[in-house]
Amino acid sequence: MKKFLLSFFATIVPLLTFAQETTSEKIDAVFTKYTGWFVEAIFYEIPFSEYYRIPWVLIVLVGGALFFTIYFKFINFTGFRTAIRVVRGQYEDIEKHGADTLYGDQTPNESSDIIETIRDEGADGEVSHFQALTAALSATVGLGNIAGVAVALSIGGPGATFWMIVAGLLGMASKFAECTLGVKYRDVGEDGTIYGGPMYYLTKGLKSKGMGGFGKVLAVLFAIFVIGGSFGGGNMFQANQAAAQFVKLFELEGGNAGLYFGIVMAILVAIVIIGGIKRIAKVTEKVVPFMAGIYVLAALVILGANFTLIDDAFALIFEGAFSGLGIAGGLVGVMIQGIRRGAFSNEAGVGSAAIAHSAVRTKYPASEGIVALLEPFVDTVVICTMTALVIVITNFDGAFMEYGVEITEGVEITAQAFDSVIPHFSIILTIAVILFAFSTMISWSYYGMQGWVFLFGKGKTSDLVYKILFLFFVVVGASISLGAVINFSDAMIFAMVVPNIIGVILLSPIIKKELNRYYKAIAVKEDAIDEGAEDLNQHL
Repeated sequence: MKKFLLSFFATIVPLLTFAQETTSEKIDAVFTKYTGWFVEAIFYEIPFSEYYRIPWVLIVLVGGALFFTIYFKFINFTGFRTAIRVVRGQYEDIEKHGADTLYGDQTPNESSDIIETIRDEGADGEVSHFQALTAALSATVGLGNIAGVAVALSIGGPGATFWMIVAGLLGMASKFAECTLGVKYRDVGEDGTIYGGPMYYLTKGLKSKGMGGFGKVLAVLFAIFVIGGSFGGGNMFQANQAAAQFVKLFELEGGNAGLYFGIVMAILVAIVIIGGIKRIAKVTEKVVPFMAGIYVLAALVILGANFTLIDDAFALIFEGAFSGLGIAGGLVGVMIQGIRRGAFSNEAGVGSAAIAHSAVRTKYPASEGIVALLEPFVDTVVICTMTALVIVITNFDGAFMEYGVEITEGVEITAQAFDSVIPHFSIILTIAVILFAFSTMISWSYYGMQGWVFLFGKGKTSDLVYKILFLFFVVVGASISLGAVINFSDAMIFAMVVPNIIGVILLSPIIKKELNRYYKAIAVKEDAIDEGAEDLNQHL
């Protein structure tokens, strides 16, 4: 394998050097010509008046989130405390062995076997709740939190922050729904490898409701979109932005700097993704908390140094959220920018996270759905809000941003905001961007591979072909100007919304049954504890 990778990189280096010098514009032109219609269709903005337009895909995302919030009785709020307990391992015993098996419920199961006589085989799955959460977070926490927030504020002003938070809170219900289904309908290979995500719950779930053909079509569409998204927005865009920040920070000259950066990044990515979801999870459970922790800590330092201005910042945010503060499109314009940034940042409703969460070890699908609802909270409500507050507080005098005037380099604006209080923090921010990009790539490699395997079959050869292609695009992304390639890949990611939301809404009654089943299991345990049942460790 090592020899193969070495020869692979030795072959593509001269090819990419040539491509870097001659074909970037040609590639961009070809993509614009043949994929422009798809990009325009996915991001088409419905004109609601002379002043504002709303992307239809945003309506589907937010509409789905509202439906799930109401249908599941505000699970985004009522399930929050339970989610914390699950991540901390408080219910690990029942999730591994089953509450009925552990606590002596005499109710027979569907096969009429007495539960106490059934051999306990534990739960299927490859990773823990925490590892699944960090693997999924690593794909969403990234450049959007650093650069995307600054862009949203430049267009919609401080008020966009409020609607960003609203989008994050609503998205928690979407994540709960899709990730519960991810575990419910996953496939488990003979070697214990998990295959899950929308491809499986769209086929198996809708088949159980008599819509097998429709479910198959939706699943195939989703698989195609997730593969395209993994090569582009989840790979090339990340490598491109990380390389650009690296080259800019160290003021590197020469056209091959990005190429060499891409090769190094591809080697690091290869080391991780060749090991599958278990190795990805082991890396992300360390990288994600570390990099997010540094970023949040720096934000807290800035907020602490300017704590007297925090109430003023929130006042500006609330005032802008409901008045528009002169932003184009007024209140609705501000609302669109905030909700768009929040929804696109946490990817709730896109279905990608369900692929990572489906690998968790548990007997209760809803347990991972509840854990997954923490994801939009951390990504959008906490980290995006931190970024927004830092920018608003440090930009009271309009030193580096004029609200209502769109910017193109979001990372630079965020860096200026942090640098104004913590000198040279832009160096750390560059490292964070690279780490964010790296973690996003390894998680999206897993997403794309699951789609690839669904379409082309399971096996080592199929896996290897996809991984080699993925590594190739890492180097390509860091080496050339992307342009229309990125527009197309972003469209592929958000095209995933359509088949996913349709399927999840149709399968909502099944999700509710799984939620009630898990809550009942928790109640069985708590009743047993109240009656003096021994701890699981004493039973086993």
